[in-house]
Amino acid sequence: MMFFNNMNKVSMMKMVKMIVLAFMLAGLFSVTARAGWDPAEGDNARASVESFRISAPWLSRFFENAHGYAVFPAVFKGGFFIVGGGHGKGYVYEEKKLVGRSSITQFNVGPQLGGQSFSEIIFFKSKEELDNFKKENYEMNAQVAAIVVTAAVATNTDYSNGVAVFVLPRAGVMAEATVGGQKFSYNPYQ
Repeated sequence: MMFFNNMNKVSMMKMVKMIVLAFMLAGLFSVTARAGWDPAEGDNARASVESFRISAPWLSRFFENAHGYAVFPAVFKGGFFIVGGGHGKGYVYEEKKLVGRSSITQFNVGPQLGGQSFSEIIFFKSKEELDNFKKENYEMNAQVAAIVVTAAVATNTDYSNGVAVFVLPRAGVMAEATVGGQKFSYNPYQ
C-alpha cells in the first residue's frame, strides 16, 4: 500500500496508459481472421435471443417493433485495481434478418476487481440508429445505461435516444465503481 502512496499522479497516469495499451494490444493479437461467413455461427445468437425472451417476456415489444438489434451472446469482462476491459462477438439483425457480425470492446477506469460474463442486446428503434451503428464509429459511454434483465425490471422501460440496451448476466463476480465505454465494430454479411 505504501508503494501507491509514494507514486505521484504523473507516474500513476503513465502506468494506467501502459495497462490500457497492453489490453488493446492483447485484443489486436487475439482476434482470429476468418475467410468467410458461417451462418451456423448465428446459432449462438439465436440461443442468446431465446434466453432474453424467456428471462424477460416483456422484451417482446422490442423484438417486434425495433428496426434492428445487435446481440452479443457472450461478453467477457475483467478488471484489476483501476483498469478493466471486456470483449465479445455478436450478430446484427435488421428487420429480423441477419445482416452482419459485430464485436464489442469495453474499457473501464476506476476501482474494480473480478471477472464476469454476460449477454448483451442493443435494440435500435429506427433505421437511422442502426445505420449509425453500422458506420463502425458507434460508442456508448457512461451516460447510456444498460438494464440488467431480472424478474423485477419494470415493463415500462423504453428507448433512450433511439437505443435500448439490456444485459443478461451469465457467470462470475465483479465489484466495480467505474466509468468507461463500449466501442463496436461491424462487418456486413456478404
